[in-house]
Amino acid sequence: MGCWVAGRRQDSSFAAGRPGDGGESGLADNMSKKRGLSIEEKRTRMMEIFFETKDVFQLKDLEKIAPKEKGITLMSVKEVLQSLVDDGMVDTDRIGTSNYFWALPSKALHIKTKKLEQLESQINQGTQKKQSLQQSIEKAKVGRQNTDKRAAMLEELEGLRKQRSQLKTELEKYQECDPEVIEEIRQNNKVSKDAVNRWTDNVFAIKSWANKKFGFERNKIDKAFGIPEDFDYID
Repeated sequence: MGCWVAGRRQDSSFAAGRPGDGGESGLADNMSKKRGLSIEEKRTRMMEIFFETKDVFQLKDLEKIAPKEKGITLMSVKEVLQSLVDDGMVDTDRIGTSNYFWALPSKALHIKTKKLEQLESQINQGTQKKQSLQQSIEKAKVGRQNTDKRAAMLEELEGLRKQRSQLKTELEKYQECDPEVIEEIRQNNKVSKDAVNRWTDNVFAIKSWANKKFGFERNKIDKAFGIPEDFDYID
């Protein structure tokens, strides 16, 4: 069964695409146009322009050819071309005021071969690292099987850890009786007492100076500055 399209009959089996008659290719191209080309598809088609023509182009030339012959949107031509230049797939040179672009199949093949070698090297390194880690895991498993003996040893270890924690707590209780701790406290008290007595001496000196200079009575000075009556040096 067929249908008429634009004044002619189109067979439905042809529209679906018969093997060998180009129908499948046309269907794939239509699907690509509907969903849009990926960046890699655009790059591949852009390279096809250089390889098929073996010519040198300016950007304005590619902006005309790429949308028409390869389905690359005009807005993305410059971006795709620049990505190929950055990857070394396309060569460029400035002559006068214009930039020219070209690509050699031999260079592209060399770049792809080199990239393939790098990927294979990374795969080999990853495989070796995986094997090394697997060997380390197997070695680590030795002696860690869940046996009765190992379970008893782990239980004993846990008991010793708890005992250690209890002893540490007990030791901290008696730390105040440590001769070294007591001596440190004494030294700190001595430093504090000396500092207090120095300030006490300074207060007495100021009171004496105020009494001599201005004739202030000492008890009035104490009252004015909130100095207690029993203010004195610490023995």
